[in-house]
Amino acid sequence: MKTKKQIIWRRIAVAVITLALLPVFAWASARLLVVRAPVSNADVIVVMSGSATFRERARHAAELYNQGRAPRIVLTNDYLQSSWSEKEQRNPYYYERSRDELRSAGVPDDKIAVIMVPITGTYDEVVLLKKYAQANQLSSLLVVTSAYHSRRALWTFRRVFQGSGKLIGMDPAEPGLETPALATWWLHRLGWEMVPKEYVKMLGYWFRY
Repeated sequence: MKTKKQIIWRRIAVAVITLALLPVFAWASARLLVVRAPVSNADVIVVMSGSATFRERARHAAELYNQGRAPRIVLTNDYLQSSWSEKEQRNPYYYERSRDELRSAGVPDDKIAVIMVPITGTYDEVVLLKKYAQANQLSSLLVVTSAYHSRRALWTFRRVFQGSGKLIGMDPAEPGLETPALATWWLHRLGWEMVPKEYVKMLGYWFRY
């Protein structure tokens, strides 16, 4: 029969091991959310809306454009306004901020298209992009979003575009600029808003769609 001292030491050992493994579990849970679907070239690069990570997404999309991965970039409009701009004396919409980031990174203005119909969520956004792809006779899309959003986004694209014959690629932006790194997300408030909540959203999508 174990003594009280042995029980205490056992509990301490379990606690120490748990704390030591916590960073590993945290990294694994974040890494599981990040997926890619390689496509060498596409008709367009699609940048999904995301106010908290618009710079990260836009800059990565510009890199892909400058690599010659697609001849055009398409932005969507979540109808959210950013902070006050002294230069413009107004609160620009995030799609405008994304467009400015693309321009600054060397993407010509005539190579950037904006779908002005407001979207309210990922599923709504993907449905709109399917209509856009059909109307513009696009056969392939290379999707850019933030890393932690990529698994749900790719699942939604495959669900909505099923049977359309259109090729969907996924190339998410690496964490670091606006989103916390895979290994340290749990040390940041934004990380807790992104990683655990993304699992909740994924579960909701699986049941709803």
